[in-house]
Amino acid sequence: MRTPRVIVIGAGVGGLVAALLLAARGLNVTVIERADAPGGKMRQVEAGGVRLDAGPTVFTMRWAFDEIFDEAGAVFPDHVRLHRAQSLARHAWGEGERLDLFADVARSADAIGAFAGRAEAEGFRRFCARAQSIYETLRDSFILASRPSPVHLVRHAGIGGLPNLARISPFATMWDELGKYFQDPRLRQLFGRYATYCGSSPFAAPATLMLVAHVEMDGVWRLEGGMHGLAQALAGLAQARGATFLYGRHVEQIRIDHGRVTGVSLVDGETIDADAVIMNGDVAALRAGLFGDASRDALGGAPRAQPSLSAITLAMRARATGFPLVHHNVFFSQDYRAEFDDIFKHGRRPAAPTVYVCAQDRGDDDAARDDERLFALINAPAGQHARDMSQEELRQCEETIFQKLAACGLQIGAATATRTTPADFARLFPATGGAIYGQASHGWMASFTRPGARTRLPGLYLAGGSVHPGPGVPMAAISGRLAAHCLMADMSSTRQSRRAAIAGGTSTR
Repeated sequence: MRTPRVIVIGAGVGGLVAALLLAARGLNVTVIERADAPGGKMRQVEAGGVRLDAGPTVFTMRWAFDEIFDEAGAVFPDHVRLHRAQSLARHAWGEGERLDLFADVARSADAIGAFAGRAEAEGFRRFCARAQSIYETLRDSFILASRPSPVHLVRHAGIGGLPNLARISPFATMWDELGKYFQDPRLRQLFGRYATYCGSSPFAAPATLMLVAHVEMDGVWRLEGGMHGLAQALAGLAQARGATFLYGRHVEQIRIDHGRVTGVSLVDGETIDADAVIMNGDVAALRAGLFGDASRDALGGAPRAQPSLSAITLAMRARATGFPLVHHNVFFSQDYRAEFDDIFKHGRRPAAPTVYVCAQDRGDDDAARDDERLFALINAPAGQHARDMSQEELRQCEETIFQKLAACGLQIGAATATRTTPADFARLFPATGGAIYGQASHGWMASFTRPGARTRLPGLYLAGGSVHPGPGVPMAAISGRLAAHCLMADMSSTRQSRRAAIAGGTSTR
């Protein structure tokens, strides 16, 4: 029997996982990536003669990768060296206003108590229990389910599980629900920031996203070689299992014959036949017809969803002094609501943004380095507002960032920086409008409107952060695993039906 051939469009983490698992099952897999390296948003850039991560920087949910590598016949730590962080992040609001969170709940509670008082520490403990409950309720019934719906969640919970299902608070906003645990607005701001992990506003995102707090408390790891090293490890293992990678190649069209996918056509004129295609890119590209008109309607009607956050980033080689940086650092704005109103209501860069800084050469210690690698990020609007910024606008933006850092005691010396703006993200990832998390998770139904792995077009599957279960490195990896499993199940079903016989001895061939 001929070995089924699968094409994966895009070497982001979802596509890499799908390619790895399918190649490990013996399928003929070809990954086509328009960039010159794997990773997608998990990319690297050069600044001052060094390379550094310029995409996701937080690694959580290690268990998902342990399972993926195990399914591929490998051991995750044999391919990626990990170091579990004791310090989750250092947070600051101004000089002298500093709070560290740790992987240990008790240690974090003690730090919160010293920072904001005993009542807030007790609220934190209750919040952690609630976040864990939400996560445990949704892990199997939503995150790992192929295409969950509200009805599916109720059926999965059963009568005995309905109280837990009610406690995920899908109808309350994250900001309002946090007020039940924290009176100090700085702590509501700190834990509300987890909504931005999904590209959303804590004032509009459902309280369900509080589960992200438990995900971090459950473990944050630093990876040797950075996050891009994870992409390289996945690609390398997929190649070892037989997958072929074509870099610097651009898919122009998904080919369809008799209502079924038959392969792809490349911009350079080459055509490649396939039994199935996994599109690992933003679903907006499919809806926009960037892979041909014939596949445009594979998802049905296009929802009018609000785009997620974009970002303005600075990848720097510089000397940092004054503020004792750890690996992850957050410098909060004084008015969080105004920051998100600027982005989502007014479509403009925040006048006073929160600044995230990843000190990529530091671990739990805060010892200064010479000319270290720093990655700074502020949130920004996407969509129609993702226009090119003038040099003066870029200068003003950088000045705003450095002023905020200086107000918290951090001085950045002469920096060699590589910038990425919303317009740059829009060019890097076509049809996204610069939105780096797909659609915003605003409102209780938002998570259910993301498409699943299967499409209406036989032979076409989806993976990536814009499909279920959502954005972020572990979620995108799970989407790739779901796509591979759905594809294999469908192929197995098709082969069985072709061999089956019906009553009367008539073959279905």
